Amino acid sequence: MRILLAEDDTLLGDGLRAGLRQLGFQVDWVRDGEAAERELRAEPYAAAVLDLGLPLKDGLDVLAAVRRAGVTLPVLVLTARDAVPERIRGLDLGADDYVLKPVDLHELAARLRALVRRAHGQVQECLQAQDLLLDPAARTVLRAGLPVALSQREFDLLQALMLNADRVLSREQLEQHLYSWGQEVDSNAVEVHVHHLRRKLGATLIQTVRGVGYMLLRQAPAA
Repeated sequence: MRILLAEDDTLLGDGLRAGLRQLGFQVDWVRDGEAAERELRAEPYAAAVLDLGLPLKDGLDVLAAVRRAGVTLPVLVLTARDAVPERIRGLDLGADDYVLKPVDLHELAARLRALVRRAHGQVQECLQAQDLLLDPAARTVLRAGLPVALSQREFDLLQALMLNADRVLSREQLEQHLYSWGQEVDSNAVEVHVHHLRRKLGATLIQTVRGVGYMLLRQAPAA
């Protein structure tokens, strides 16, 4: 799951990026409001963590601008401003959730997963499709009740497909889920990960839509 982190405090930003990466997120980090607005307008992130006290452009102004531009991704506001009127203003401008500093990393991760889940119409933490059960928090996968060992990239790819079950995702969209800035992407990386998932989970789970991309079926195809 690829997210944008907008935080100008170097120590906090570095810690959040490292911690969220350990919890399975792909994190792009910007340090000012103008960069945050530019990235949110241009890149299809799953969610954003937005500090309010950003240089060059305040976080609330960034939030208002991207909402006016039609950007609908979930935005979690991270702030030391604990006054109720300030929180109300942020929510009215389009924030989806608030976390006050100092932040607990695991709570932040859980709130991000919940925001993304709701944005995709999921009501439960675990994702289900056919005989698969994927737990984003524990980063585990069960098939027919039995554990399946997946690499980090295989897990992330499966999670993206399960969040978008019955929808076609292009190779480019899947790459955006899997890789953050500065990570080298082989031209056939998605195809390799799909091949490995089919070998471990069955050949019919992920369908190739020729010339478009890949789709995971929520229900098994009729025999």
